[in-house]
Order: sequence, then C-alpha cells, then structure tokens
Amino acid sequence: MDSLPDAIVQYVLSHMNNARDVAVCNCVSKRWKDSMPFIRSLYFPRNSFDNHVGSDNSDEIIWRMVSSIEKLEELVVYSPFSGAGLSSWLSIAGSSLRHLELRMDNLTEQQGYREIPSKLDCINAAKNLESLKLWGVLMTQSPNWDGFQNLQNLEIVGARLEDPALSVLLHACPNLTNLLLLGCEGVRSISIDLPHLEQCKLDFYGVGNCTFSMNSPKIKVLEVQGCSWIRVRETKNLRSLSIANNAGRVYMVDFVKLVALEFLSIRGVQWCWDAICSMLQWASEVKHLYMKVEFTGDFEALQPFPEIDLADFFNSHPKLQKFDIHGAMFAALCQKSSLKNVDKGFVIPCLEEVVVTVRSPLNAEQKMSTLESFLKYGKNLKTMVIKILQMKSNHSSADDFFDEICRFRYVNRKIVRIE
Repeated sequence: MDSLPDAIVQYVLSHMNNARDVAVCNCVSKRWKDSMPFIRSLYFPRNSFDNHVGSDNSDEIIWRMVSSIEKLEELVVYSPFSGAGLSSWLSIAGSSLRHLELRMDNLTEQQGYREIPSKLDCINAAKNLESLKLWGVLMTQSPNWDGFQNLQNLEIVGARLEDPALSVLLHACPNLTNLLLLGCEGVRSISIDLPHLEQCKLDFYGVGNCTFSMNSPKIKVLEVQGCSWIRVRETKNLRSLSIANNAGRVYMVDFVKLVALEFLSIRGVQWCWDAICSMLQWASEVKHLYMKVEFTGDFEALQPFPEIDLADFFNSHPKLQKFDIHGAMFAALCQKSSLKNVDKGFVIPCLEEVVVTVRSPLNAEQKMSTLESFLKYGKNLKTMVIKILQMKSNHSSADDFFDEICRFRYVNRKIVRIE
C-alpha cells in the first residue's frame, strides 16, 4: 500500500469499522494515521475493553476515536458505556451520524433511579439519524426527543415500556418506513399512526392481552405477537400478515378486505372462532396460508374447531398455492360429512404444496381420506409433507395410523414425504 496514492489509501481504510482494527492501523505509520479521519463507521464489540489496562475508561477511549473522525456516519456500541459518555460522543458526531446502534443495558435499573443525562435523552443530539437500533431499553418515562424527521428505521430489542413513553417515542419519528419492537414487556395498548410505514414487527410478552390499532396506509408487512384485540383499517398494500398470541387469547381482529395479501400466518393456543372465520374471509386471495391454532372458544373453556367443509374452504381461497396446516384445522377438515357431497367438477386449482402436522390418531380413517383428497383434487400438487409430531396415544391405533401413512407415502412417493 506504500505505493498507492493517498486518496486510494484513505478509501481502503475508510471501509474498516472494528474499533480494534482502527486502533491498530493508527500505529502502522503516520500516513495511515492521517487517513483515519476519513473512516465512516465505528463498531465496538461487547468485549472491546476486556483486556484494557490503561487508566482511561471506555467512555474516554471511544470519545477520542470519535473526535478524530471528520464525518462519522455509523456508530455501533455493544460495550458498556454511560449516559455522560454517550452525550460527549454525540455532541461531536451527532450532526453527521446516519446510523446509530447501542446496547443500552439499563433494564435492571431500579424504577426510582434515573441516570442524568439519560441515555435515551442523549440520542436527541443525533438529529439526522436514518436508522436507530437499541438493545436492552428501560423506557418507563417519555424520552426528551424533539423529533427525528429523517429516521426511517427504528428497532428496539428487549425493552420495558410504558404506554405513554412508547406513544411519545413513535410521535417523534413520523417518517418511519420500518418499525421493530421485539421482546417488549409492559405494553397494554399501542396505536400506530405512521403514514409512511411499510414494515412493522411487534413482539410483546406477558399475559398476551395487549390492544393494538394501526393506521398506516402503506403497510406491506405486518407481524403482531401478544395482542388480543387487533384493528388495522388500511390494508390495500398489505402483502404479508402474521398474527400470533402464545400466552393469551385472540378475541377480536378488525381488518377490511385483504386484496393484496399473499401470505397469512395465524398462530396461538386459542382464538375466538369469529376471529378465525373473519381472517379467512378477508384473506380469500391469499397464496400461502399457515395455520397453527390449537383451540377455539370465546371464554375460558377450550373448544375444538367446528367442522369445515373442504370443498367450500378451497373454493373460497382459489389462489392458495401453499397450505401449512396443524392439528386442529386439519381435524376440522377431516369430519365425515366434509367429503360426502363433493361436486364432480371440484378441483383445487393452484395448490402446489401441502404441509400437514398430525398429532393424534383419532379419526384416522377420515384423516387418511382428507390426505387422499388433496392428491385427488389438487391437480397441480407437487409436494405433500406429513409431519408426525408428538403423537398423543399409547394405543395400538397410533401404530396402525402411522402404518397407513407410510403406505400412503409409498404409493405416492413422488409427491409425499414424511418428516
């Protein structure tokens, strides 16, 4: 590299981002050290200062490195830091930063203790951020943010939130196109009104009884976990939708016709039957459907799915290409009367792949009949996967049922496989 022009050396070195590599390059030569101000990105891993023996603390070392760079655009800090340290870095680089990622590590702080300045409030100095990612956030009080007009991507992973604080945070980021709140607790109700939002993933844990509403006309991808009441009124651009509740029940979903929807996933222990029926009705144009709901029932009592007519179901979803179906829904399609009066002209026109998870040998004859019907009426079916999962029976009927599935797989081995 000694023979390269300064501009080329600066360009090559500007693509380094690991803080240790940057520090080592400072020691190579004066020419390399003089190129360090042109670095655009700095990354401090979790163990950056594990073997540090000097008198300077981590905040001071990061400050020196940040202050030596003319126009820092990306800063990622996973190593421990203080609010005062963050404030000092952002006072220097805040105006040029476009991407900021911080491991906050303040979830274990006592409710009555508040660091001054708080780490969240310090972020306000980076006015021109386009992407902000935070890990381990305590947000029981509203952040003191004026607003991030350029922020398009906001990701918070592992957080303890209060509803008013979350509302203030979202209000300060009016132009988001991507929002991710993953592994968050304390949220009871969330309302999202972001006109430019295209992708949104929400994962709330706890008792699973959150209320969620959204008014984002450009939303394309939406994933919601841990909510019991869900209302999304603007859905004409929605292509992928996933709703799950692993801890509570899904009582109500309120959408409109999902005209652009290609993928739908509904999961959980218990959904009200009206919510399931409504989702299936709105998603009549869906191409990939994943269903893993174990029970229905409007209240505490867990109830099995009522019978679902196989022909009516596929006639109502004519574009369905991939159907991933688990226990309860499969059992509902396997009732005796479901296949009694199938019209001679009935076909499943677009179905190419079926994934069936079987957990019980009950009604084995009807289940085998339904599997055969997928092959009989699915003229374009290319793959059928049968998953035998935790078969809940010690009776010989479980072995007999498994033998029937094995014979079915052998006869149709070009299409059917067992996992």
